[in-house]
Amino acid sequence: MSRTRRVLIGVAILIVVGGALLGLEAARRRRLTEADLEPGSIPIYVEGDLAAAFAPDDRERLEQVAFQDAEEGKTQEGWMLRDVLRLHLAEKSLTPGTLITVSSGSRGKSVQLTWAEVDSEENMVMFDLSGRGTLKLVSKLNRLDVRDEWVQDADRIEVNQP
Repeated sequence: MSRTRRVLIGVAILIVVGGALLGLEAARRRRLTEADLEPGSIPIYVEGDLAAAFAPDDRERLEQVAFQDAEEGKTQEGWMLRDVLRLHLAEKSLTPGTLITVSSGSRGKSVQLTWAEVDSEENMVMFDLSGRGTLKLVSKLNRLDVRDEWVQDADRIEVNQP
């Protein structure tokens, strides 16, 4: 192998390695952080990584639904959690056993549901706007159908495979 050829191969290797490093650095900078989120957004974590957020503007893109709660017969009106997730995640990544946790850090409360439960229209798993302007997770499911079971001031959604 000639000296010129070895030099060209060395330069090519340096270019490839340099390009890879620049690409990784650009990807790191593009990574979404909670500091980048619009105020009032609920971050959506997939397998521990911040993947997206349910922002206040997203509500305009979703159909509103309503039901009467079992406890007081009041109308709960809002946006289906399944539609929120479909808006931001590929549906093929959501299998019936996928675990979805919605939590409230300020209330120290959370609920874990499967995608099958969330996807079922009869369960009416949805976000409703509270009187204070925060979102609460409500549902017709037995374990989420009364006020004490609701996740009020929801501030995090986690999606994990079982």
